[in-house]
Amino acid sequence: MKLLLIVLNKEELLDDLIQAFLEVDVRGATIVDSVGMGRILSHDIPIFAGLKGLLSGNRPHNKTILTVVQDEQVEPIVHVFEEVVGPVSEPGNGLLVALPIASVYGMGHHGPI
Repeated sequence: MKLLLIVLNKEELLDDLIQAFLEVDVRGATIVDSVGMGRILSHDIPIFAGLKGLLSGNRPHNKTILTVVQDEQVEPIVHVFEEVVGPVSEPGNGLLVALPIASVYGMGHHGPI
């Protein structure tokens, strides 16, 4: 099993992305409002205020999606992410990270996988 962490920079695509995830059998996820470090530096820390102009094209907020999936689901999820959002190789589209899971507690599981 994998913990899939997805940072979606284009918040307006969240509903489309969730619908696409259902099509590849993602049945549950936690969605968290998040803000990138560049936003904090450029707006909240005076010494870095000059970065605001450089980062003006960046979106101020994003969504972080956490889901636990089977290993074989990772590639189909990346594929539908890219269909909805665009290539992950292009800056500003988002980030996907798949981490191995040693144990799960909850969700009908208890202990090592």
